[in-house]
Amino acid sequence: MTNTPNAHSPHAPEETIADLDRASLFLNRELSWLQFNLRVLEEAENTSSPLLERVKFFTIFASNLDEFFMTRVSALHRQIAAGVTDLPPDGMTPSEQMMAICREVTSQLRRHQACWHQDLCPKLSSAGIHVLPSKSLSEAERLGLRDSFRTEIFPVLTPLAIDPTHPFPHVSNLSFNLAVIVRDPERGECFARVKLPSGVKRLIPVPEPSPESRDPAVPGIVLRNLRFVWLEDVVADNLDLLFPGLEIVASYAFRVTRDADLTIKESEAADLLTTVEQQLDLREFGSVIKLELDEEMPSAIADVLIANLQLPPHLVYSGMRPIGVAGIAELMALDRPDLKDAFHVPAVPQLFAQSGGMLATIRQQDVLLFHPYDSFVPVVDFIREAANDPAVLAIKQTLYRVGAKSPVVDALMEARMNGKQVAVLVELKARFDEESNIEWARRLEDEGVHVVYGVRGLKTHAKMCLVIRREAEGIRRYVHLATGNYNIVSSRIYTDVSYLTSDPVICNDVSDLFNALTGYSRKQSYEKLLVAPKLLRQEVIERINREIAHQRAGREGYLAFKMNALVDKACIQALYRASQAGVRIDLQVRGICCLRPGVKGLSDTIRVISVVGRFLEHARVYYFKNGGQEEVFVGSADLMPRNLDQRVEVLFPVANPLWRDVLVNEIIGVGIRDNVQARQLSPDGTYKRLHPSDGEPAIHSQEWFVTHWKSRRLPDGVIMPAISS
Repeated sequence: MTNTPNAHSPHAPEETIADLDRASLFLNRELSWLQFNLRVLEEAENTSSPLLERVKFFTIFASNLDEFFMTRVSALHRQIAAGVTDLPPDGMTPSEQMMAICREVTSQLRRHQACWHQDLCPKLSSAGIHVLPSKSLSEAERLGLRDSFRTEIFPVLTPLAIDPTHPFPHVSNLSFNLAVIVRDPERGECFARVKLPSGVKRLIPVPEPSPESRDPAVPGIVLRNLRFVWLEDVVADNLDLLFPGLEIVASYAFRVTRDADLTIKESEAADLLTTVEQQLDLREFGSVIKLELDEEMPSAIADVLIANLQLPPHLVYSGMRPIGVAGIAELMALDRPDLKDAFHVPAVPQLFAQSGGMLATIRQQDVLLFHPYDSFVPVVDFIREAANDPAVLAIKQTLYRVGAKSPVVDALMEARMNGKQVAVLVELKARFDEESNIEWARRLEDEGVHVVYGVRGLKTHAKMCLVIRREAEGIRRYVHLATGNYNIVSSRIYTDVSYLTSDPVICNDVSDLFNALTGYSRKQSYEKLLVAPKLLRQEVIERINREIAHQRAGREGYLAFKMNALVDKACIQALYRASQAGVRIDLQVRGICCLRPGVKGLSDTIRVISVVGRFLEHARVYYFKNGGQEEVFVGSADLMPRNLDQRVEVLFPVANPLWRDVLVNEIIGVGIRDNVQARQLSPDGTYKRLHPSDGEPAIHSQEWFVTHWKSRRLPDGVIMPAISS
C-alpha cells in the first residue's frame, strides 16, 4: 500500500499508558453517534452543495434522530428504570448518558432549526420553491385549500375529546397531532386531540390561482414557482369543519416518539415469524421516549400532554416549528436537476458483456465490484443466470434488507419454478425491515423455496449467495460475497464491495456455513473465512498482534481499516497496543468511534477520519501489511460487540494481487487521503473538517470515484473501458 502522508510518529512513544481499562481512554458510544449525526447536519449547512441535496441531509438528520430515540435512548430509558449498573467502557452510567444526550440533542436541534429558518427555507424561496405558513396566503388561496381539505383530508380525520368521560387517547409512534382548544357555549373551554392522516403528503401544494386572478404583468404559468404549506396548517385552518358550532380558540402541533426496539424471546417462540408479527403490532404501544412541542404551545397545554404521557422533563423538546421534518424529503421528488447532484450512472464492466455470461466470467477469474460506482446489475444477473441455467442444481442465499421491489427475490422464485433447489435464510429481525422480510418469506415459501429464519439468538448479517452447478469435470460452486444487502435501491446510494469467485476453498467454506445456518452443524472455524460470533474478534486481534511483532522486528507495521463503527473494547485495546508499539494505523470510520486517536503514550500513531457525503460509506475493508505478505479482508462485520457476539458475520480474504491493490490503494487509500469531505477525529471526540494544505491537491474521495471508476482493472492487468448500465 502506498504510504499515506500524515503526522504519525514512526516509533513507539517513550512513555506509554499501561492501564488500558481506564474509562477515560474510551469515547461514549451514544455521544459518538450524535457526533456522526452532527456531521450529517453539517452537510445540510454546506453551501457548496446543491440546494435540494442540502435539504436531503436536513431530513436525514431528523430521521436518524428519530431512530436513535426509538432504539438507543429507549434502551437507556429501560436501563434506568431497571436500575442497571453495568457500565460501558467509558464508565458513564445510563443516567449520565441520558443527561449528556439530552444536552447535545437540544443544542443540535437549535442548530437544525436555524438551518431551516435562516438558510434553507429562504434559499428555496429564492429558487422558486416556497414553503409557506398558511396565514401568508390570500383568502382565495385558503379557500382553494379548504376545498382540497374537504375532499382529501377531512374524511380521514377523527377528533377525540379529552375530558372525564373521554380518556386521553393513545398517541401512535411518530404521528403528527394537533392539541386543540375549543370553546363550547355551555361547557366553556374544552381540550381535544386531532391526529393528522399518515397517508397525506406533509407539504400540501397551494392551488394555482384562477386565470382572472393572475397578475396581468406576468402572463402564463411560471413553472419554476412552486408553493407549499404544511399539512398541520391546513388542518388547523379548517378545524371549524371538525367542530361545528364551537369556537376554535387555538391549536398546537405535537409529536410523540416511542420505544420501537423489538424484544423477541426466541427460546419461547414456537414460530419465529408469527412472534415477530405479534411484536410488530406492539411497536406502536412502546413507552413514550420523546415529545416534541410546537414553539407556540403554552405551558398549560404542554403540562396536560406531559402528565398524560408520563414523561420526565428531559424527554420533552419544545420551541420547535416545524416539528418532525423528515417529510420535507418530498421536495427531492421535484423536477429540479439544477438543484441536485448530477445524475450518476453506475458502470457495468465490459468484461461481462464480452465473456458469454456471468458464470463463465467467474469461472475464469474473480471479479470485484464497488457499488454504486459499479452497477448492481451484474449481481442480479449472476442470480438470474443461475436461475435459468439447466446445469445449475441449487442456489442458497441470505437476505437481510431486501426492499419493497426485489429483482433478486424474483430471480430466486424463478429458480424454484425452474426446478432448482433454493434455500434462503431471511433475517426476520432486521430492524425496521421486519414487515417487508415477513412478506418476502411468505412469498418465497409459497413458491416452494426452503426458507429458514436464522440461528436462535443471533441475527444473520452475512451477505452470501452460493450457486451449485454440475459441469463436465464435476460439481462446481460459485459465490457472491459482499459488504452490503441484496437491495437494488440501496446499491445506488451505499458504497459497498461485491466479490464474485469460484475459489474452491472459499466456496467450500460458504457451503459449510450455509449448512451451519440451515441445519444443526456446530462448525466454528473455516479455512479462509473469518466468521462471527465465535472466532472473528480473536482472528482480527491475532492479526493486529502479528503487526506488533513485525514492528518490533524492524519490519514497519501498518494497519488500515475502513468500517462503519468501531466500538468493541478488546479490538480498541489491541489497536492501542499496536500504536504503543509504533504501528501506523489509518482508520476510516463513518459513524461511531469509541477510540481516542492521537493521545500521547496511547494512540500517537492512530489517525481516524470520517467521510459523510453524497453516498453512504458502508463497505468494511481490513488491511494488514504483515511484513509485506499483505492480507485484505472484506465483509459484513463492523468492530462492534453486536457484530462480533450477536450476529453471524463473514469477512472474506481477497488474495488476487490486482484486486487487493484496488482495495488497498483505491477503495481504502483514496478514502483516507480525502481532504475535502473528510473530518478528522480529535482526542476529545469532536471532528474537524479537513482542507487541503497550501500546494496540496484537493481530494474529494466520492467525486474521485465518480470520475475515475470508469475503467475496470481485470485480473490480467488489462484496463478495459466500462459500458453504462
